Amino acid sequence: MASILSSLEFSALTDKIPHELGYLPTLALAIFIYASFKLLSMGRREKGLPPGPPTLPILGNLHQIPITGLNVKFLEWGEKYGGIFSLKIGSGTMIVLFDRKAVHDLVDKKGTIYSERPNNYVAELVTHGDSFAFMNNSPLYREQRKIASHNLSPRILDENVNAIQDAEITVLMRDLVQSPLDFYQHIMRTTSSISCCMVFGQRGATYKSFFGHCVYDAMDSYSESLEPGANPPVDEFGFLKYLPGFMSPWKKRAHKSYVAMDNTWSKAREYLDQRRAKGDRRICIADKVLDDKKQTDIMSDNQINHFLGVLVEGGADTTASAISTMILCLVLNPEHQIIAQKELDAVCGTARMPVWDDFNDLPYINCIVKEGLRWHPVLPLGVPHRVAQDDWYNGMLIPKDATVVIPSFAIQRSELYNYKDPEEFNPKRFLNHPRLASDYAGSPDFDNRDHYAYGAGRRICPGMHLAERTQWRAISKLLWAFNIEAPIDPATGQKIMPDPNAYKEGISHGPLPFKVVFKPRSQAHVDVIMKECDKSLSMLQQWE
Repeated sequence: MASILSSLEFSALTDKIPHELGYLPTLALAIFIYASFKLLSMGRREKGLPPGPPTLPILGNLHQIPITGLNVKFLEWGEKYGGIFSLKIGSGTMIVLFDRKAVHDLVDKKGTIYSERPNNYVAELVTHGDSFAFMNNSPLYREQRKIASHNLSPRILDENVNAIQDAEITVLMRDLVQSPLDFYQHIMRTTSSISCCMVFGQRGATYKSFFGHCVYDAMDSYSESLEPGANPPVDEFGFLKYLPGFMSPWKKRAHKSYVAMDNTWSKAREYLDQRRAKGDRRICIADKVLDDKKQTDIMSDNQINHFLGVLVEGGADTTASAISTMILCLVLNPEHQIIAQKELDAVCGTARMPVWDDFNDLPYINCIVKEGLRWHPVLPLGVPHRVAQDDWYNGMLIPKDATVVIPSFAIQRSELYNYKDPEEFNPKRFLNHPRLASDYAGSPDFDNRDHYAYGAGRRICPGMHLAERTQWRAISKLLWAFNIEAPIDPATGQKIMPDPNAYKEGISHGPLPFKVVFKPRSQAHVDVIMKECDKSLSMLQQWE
């Protein structure tokens, strides 16, 4: 048959096989050598990169990344390897900017290429891509950033949120008089309620009320899920994405975090829709967005829910942690309370509480706020950037797609580079910084910058104006009303001092609960608090 090879043709074909197969061992060896070379070169610090700790094949510096406490490790490496250092995580590169000038020259001045976010598989699991904090520089990100920046601008805040902040912090003073042992929850309720009034048009009258604690429900496992050392290097070793659930508890934790956020902000939207269905419109970001057809056309309902939730998360949880840090430091360093109270007494006496218009007359309050943010910033590693193209700086390569970190804790605790006696809580270091953080962040005089707690460049925190106004009001009213003291151990008669290093770990930091005494400075102070609280509660009824 024609389809069957003749014996002659078959013989001719088989004669060729050994000859052709002779190349296979050589080819296989070449492939093996090439693959081995590529594999062993993975993790190696390429020529031209900034210096850094020694690497291992494949792993790079992965074995040196601690599960928690990376902020402290960055301080150690920064002082050892200089203002810019690099880490290798598999084939990926991380550039750490430990130097003020480098932050200014790269992230501030070259924001067009340093404003992207790194690929982050875990962040995608946690947010499903709906958090503009982790979005790349997309049209949706730019639109959401525009809404946030406008509504969180100083002018809009002073017009629409000023009275809410003053009233809620006055209620905080009343709560500290009546139930001081619950101060941790009182502070959390206050910042949550301020943010929810601003965003959803709804206050949280108590911590147990939905809008008094919803943000903390939403952020259950959030911080722990996103801490760099707490997850495997899934972006550098992609096969880790496909591990089964029983081998990847980090996936379960990330999923739990997303479910908590989605459930919380979906519930907040239900309350919002119920109010609006009654024709009740309020001065808040949610009503502005939902009444703007352009916004509802751009964003899905779920994207709107999570966008509004991110605004609350940024305005409540981090601010509560910052205020708690300041209280911790004031208990440990009471001499700074005395300095601030002399200013407060001269300006306000016992007749009234301080208000935002007193800002210029109470410079030491601003110093305390700045020093608290310097001493232990809420985001000790910031939120990472990604460089969009190859860049060179002082002869060092910053390769395309490298993760770029501004380690605020390490920068602000560095005696070698930036601050004298950085472990000491000393607000006096900022006596020559009378303005707000935004003024120094935007200044070309990088050596005179106060701190990096809000980040840098185009990705600087849009909520910094809200945060500073809430923190300043809280600290000024607290120090006007109370002496903040450590409790006394009844058995020993000694003060029980809080542990300055007892912090919850994660992408964000805050003091673990500690004991403190809020001692009213006089009955006259208490009388003013109660009188002003009645007025505040009356005003706040419109948000209930």
